[in-house]
Amino acid sequence: MEKFEGYIFTALCSTNFLVSCLLFSKITREQREPYMDEIFHVRQAQKYCYGKFNEWDPMITTLPGLYLASVGVIKPVVWLVDLTGKVVCSTAMLRFINLLFNCGILYLLYLIICKLHLKEKTKTASRRVLSALSLSTFPVLYFFNFLYYTDAGSTFFILFTYLMTLYGCHKASALLGVFAIFFRQTNIIWVAFCAATVVANKMDETWRTEQSKKKDDKSPCQIPFSVSGVKRVMRFLLEFLTTANHVKAVTLVAWPYILVAVGFIAFIVLNDGIVIGDRTSHEACLNFPQLFYFFSFALFFSIPTSLCYHRALRFLQTLKKQPLLYLLITGLCLLLVWKFTFVHKYLLADNRHFPFYVWKRIFQKHEAVRFALIPAYIFAAWNFVDTLKSRSLFWILAFLVCLLAATVPQKLLEFRYFIVPYLLYRLHMPLPSLTRLVLEFLLYTAVNAATLYIFVNKTFQWPNSPAVQRFMW
Repeated sequence: MEKFEGYIFTALCSTNFLVSCLLFSKITREQREPYMDEIFHVRQAQKYCYGKFNEWDPMITTLPGLYLASVGVIKPVVWLVDLTGKVVCSTAMLRFINLLFNCGILYLLYLIICKLHLKEKTKTASRRVLSALSLSTFPVLYFFNFLYYTDAGSTFFILFTYLMTLYGCHKASALLGVFAIFFRQTNIIWVAFCAATVVANKMDETWRTEQSKKKDDKSPCQIPFSVSGVKRVMRFLLEFLTTANHVKAVTLVAWPYILVAVGFIAFIVLNDGIVIGDRTSHEACLNFPQLFYFFSFALFFSIPTSLCYHRALRFLQTLKKQPLLYLLITGLCLLLVWKFTFVHKYLLADNRHFPFYVWKRIFQKHEAVRFALIPAYIFAAWNFVDTLKSRSLFWILAFLVCLLAATVPQKLLEFRYFIVPYLLYRLHMPLPSLTRLVLEFLLYTAVNAATLYIFVNKTFQWPNSPAVQRFMW
């Protein structure tokens, strides 16, 4: 980190933390008691604080990573400053843990951006710093920094895992991946993604070697999207994965991730499934439209950095050049929306979440709406892939497979599940211009201001309950 850039980054980190603390103070004063899922998380963390590690709330479905991390931070602080009474492991103190994770997330985002955009290092200091700051305020993630949820810690450890992968520290990466899984079991998918990037790098090397022998300058990301191109890639993948030398070379590098995978499989067998505790509300299904919802979500939040007139024009030209292909894609999307749309009971019943209103005011307006949105889904998906075209084809394939695994099995439309894939997507875009980054930061700030204002000020009550209810992601 250059000296001047270091000063800028440190100043922004301090400002970000100060603003977050002020918001934290306001939110905590307004909502002193645990809210929504916090009721279960806070109660369980307090049991751990009192040393009751053998007691478990059956309503909790994630592993105890959040509670162990909280106790690991709070207990030494309590001992050092000699705190006693109700303040120890109070709701406010537990929530503050996520503000600390947010500081870590900002630093990790900055380091990942520096590593991924190493070739663009000259004259980009302000863009790197602003990009990290903007992503650390990503609205869905930023909102949960002020509540005692698993999202901040989960995201922190996944980003840390990926950073270590980028630096080739695969043992450290696998260990951090275990910590990430202890926050949320589905993080095994993103640990697998880290391993898949190692495989993709090996494939890239092998591909370049083969193409240089054939005197073919085409790189993986330049293969035409055609039947012959797909056959060519599939043939290469099959040969690579069935060649002993290639498998051996990958195994020698990726063995720490393989150990994590074996351990996770053992956990599934012993636990008789991924979910612990209450399984009735977390049933897996093939909810393919979840992928479409994610692409739409990604398009909305990346509008300042990904969308432009030239890209929209290029999409129209692509439609004109390959009408049959897009007609087939549209037909497939129609089938997936028709036969594989699942609606979770919570989505229809809980009016405290924003997805409830998205579903009610868009999808429930008319039966045809979900089909009418398919052209928008196709554009959102095309835009998603097009913004990643600077990455190798094998990296993109690995990311899309993991994205599929992370979204499709989820029955509940929950924007929190989109945090990690969106951040990884945004991090791997070419570094946007300063103007676009300012626009992105302003968009995120506006959304954060709106959602936090609504949470604090627009309270309501249910007819059969005196408790104050609040709107949230």
